[in-house]
Amino acid sequence: MSMRRTTMTRRAMTAVTVTAALALALTGCGDDGGDDPQSTGSTAPSAPASPSVPEDKGEPQQEDTAAGENVDPDVKLAETRGQGGLVLVVNEVKRDAGGFLTVQGAITNEGDQARATSAWSGAEVNIVNKNPNSVAGATLVDKAGKKRYYVLRDTDSRCLCTTAITSLAPGKTAPIFMQFPAPPQTTTEVDFTLPTFATTSLKISG
Repeated sequence: MSMRRTTMTRRAMTAVTVTAALALALTGCGDDGGDDPQSTGSTAPSAPASPSVPEDKGEPQQEDTAAGENVDPDVKLAETRGQGGLVLVVNEVKRDAGGFLTVQGAITNEGDQARATSAWSGAEVNIVNKNPNSVAGATLVDKAGKKRYYVLRDTDSRCLCTTAITSLAPGKTAPIFMQFPAPPQTTTEVDFTLPTFATTSLKISG
C-alpha cells in the first residue's frame, strides 16, 4: 500500500499569500552552502510555499496518485545507505512546471530488525510536529550556486513530501517523494541528504 500523502486536498491559499510565499522561496531557499551538507539546517530560512491547491472542504484525504505514478523502479540514479541496513534508492530527479524539483525513490530495510522512521523528519520542531514520520528533513545543496534547499511546505508547515511512514520491517520498502524549489537551470547536479543517510550526488533532468 502506498504511503504517500496527498497534496491535492491541502487548504487553499489566497493569491496574495502564494505570491508572497513564492517570493520567499526564490530569495531565501537556502544558505550559502558553506556548512556541512549533512546539516539539516537549524537556521533554515522562512518556509517556502507549495503550489496552489484546491480548497479543502473537509472531505477525507485521498491517496496521492500524482507522485511516483510513472516512475520506473528499475531506474537507479543514486543509492545511499543509512543506519541498520536501510538503503535509499533515487529513481527520478526532475524539474516540474512552476519552478519545483521533485525527487522520487524508495527506502528498503535490508536489515534484520524493524527500523524507526522518525529521524527522517529533520530537526525543525514545527515541521516535525506537522509532518510526523516523514521525509521533510531532506535537503539539497547546490555547491556551484552555494545554496541549500529545503523541502517545500505550505503556510501550515505541511510538507510536499511523503508522510506517515510507519516503522519499516525487515524486507519492506517505503516509496518516497519530496519537492524542493528548483535550482537555476545552469545547475545540473546537487548533493542530496536525508537524516541518518550518507550524502549522495544527484543529476537533474528536465
